[in-house]
Amino acid sequence: MTASVEYVLGLADDALIMAQRLGEWYAAAPEMEEDVALANIALDQLGAARLLLSYAGELEGTGRDEDDLAFLRDDREFRNCLLVELPNGDFAVTMAKLLFLSAYQLPLYTALAGCGDERLAAIGAKARNESAYHLDHSSVWTVRLGDGTDESHRRMQAAVDELWPYTHELFAGDDRAPIDPATLRGPWLSTVERVLAEATLTRPADGWAPGGGRDGVHSEQLSYLLAEMQVLHRAHPGADW
Repeated sequence: MTASVEYVLGLADDALIMAQRLGEWYAAAPEMEEDVALANIALDQLGAARLLLSYAGELEGTGRDEDDLAFLRDDREFRNCLLVELPNGDFAVTMAKLLFLSAYQLPLYTALAGCGDERLAAIGAKARNESAYHLDHSSVWTVRLGDGTDESHRRMQAAVDELWPYTHELFAGDDRAPIDPATLRGPWLSTVERVLAEATLTRPADGWAPGGGRDGVHSEQLSYLLAEMQVLHRAHPGADW
């Protein structure tokens, strides 16, 4: 079974927009070592995005390549989940976001590695190893902040509470997907609850669940992000560097 263009774009855009957000931390993280770590994680996400965007361009069959899809689409054409486009906030917000996303991407890519789409399976097999590192890194920081000082605990809990509603979109039904996203929620929840418990954090109650990103309905934050990300390419179309 070959995956649909829309589904592959959703995976690609999750990785691309997360890479852009993580790149914003370079030279601004709380430790020099963390500057390097977040830059490397951003590059991992960008690498997955490139593979997925190239595949999406081939599936689309209109001649668009990875650069066209990254730099020449408007916000309503992007299919990323809302979670990744949210502003970085403080460091706790970024770690909570990375925890939630990597705990989702690890079982996702693992499942895709065994799917019937050979190209998507190869991408999943590569990306799952990187996702395991992303999950480990964000888990360590979540525990360090959650089980740290009163102030770090307060900020980490606030970050988890703020982002929790946006995680539900990750598991919404999608008949374009080669695997059912709903089947990933169990492994995701098991991982996240374990980390939150070790971090002495309280899992938020399920309730309000914003969505629409997979259908191109985004917050204004994505428009600002794309304006910065795409400006050079659009200002010098067709330029070689």
